Amino acid sequence: ADARVMESDPRIGTCASKMLFAHQPEVINSAGVCVDPVGIAWDRLGGAPETEDTEEPMDVFAACAGAALYRRAMLDDVGLFDEDFFIYLEDVDLSWRSQLRGWRTVYVPQARVYHVHSGTTREASPFKNYHLARNKVWMVLKNYPSPQFWLYLPLILLYDMGSIPYSLLVRGETAALRGRLAALRHLPAVWRKRREIQGRRRASFDDLQAVLSPLENPVALLHRYKHLEALTSIAAHE
Repeated sequence: ADARVMESDPRIGTCASKMLFAHQPEVINSAGVCVDPVGIAWDRLGGAPETEDTEEPMDVFAACAGAALYRRAMLDDVGLFDEDFFIYLEDVDLSWRSQLRGWRTVYVPQARVYHVHSGTTREASPFKNYHLARNKVWMVLKNYPSPQFWLYLPLILLYDMGSIPYSLLVRGETAALRGRLAALRHLPAVWRKRREIQGRRRASFDDLQAVLSPLENPVALLHRYKHLEALTSIAAHE
């Protein structure tokens, strides 16, 4: 199914599959990936029943690399995963770079897979939270064109001012803070990547705005993460 959709338009660089929870196959794990102006990425329809999904292919911001199809020409144009990320958000970073070069990412609901979410590392573990925090900073710095970067920087900082104390005081862990500090220690290298990416950008301000999701409500964001933790906790005990 992915290949047929990709062949329908040479501008499609990535096809995202429908990923269902292996332990609850009637529940969606990922139906493409959304990104909001703050740079928060989440699985579209994650935790929703499959009955809520579309039956037609649709454009999305990014694909989860757990089950995605990439066009060779797109990879030749954009490059591969950023190895410095090591784990987490490297797939969203790749899709963001492809968006900047004018490639489309299309979700194909007919391509279905069963996925063990956080099978490598536990959901909300310090290891995962550290890499998510670090890599989010790198992803935003590399990929946001200057107009949007400066437009959304106050919101990004406001989000960090809330998420770091929450991690420290409520969750009792330092991973989110340590991840952000680690990201800042590598700013020169990240800035060199940014100059290269932005120097080759084709997408306009409006092009990128069109694929960004609306700003996520912090309460809804927290609720979704707790729901996901509960789903993965069920899987871990089965």
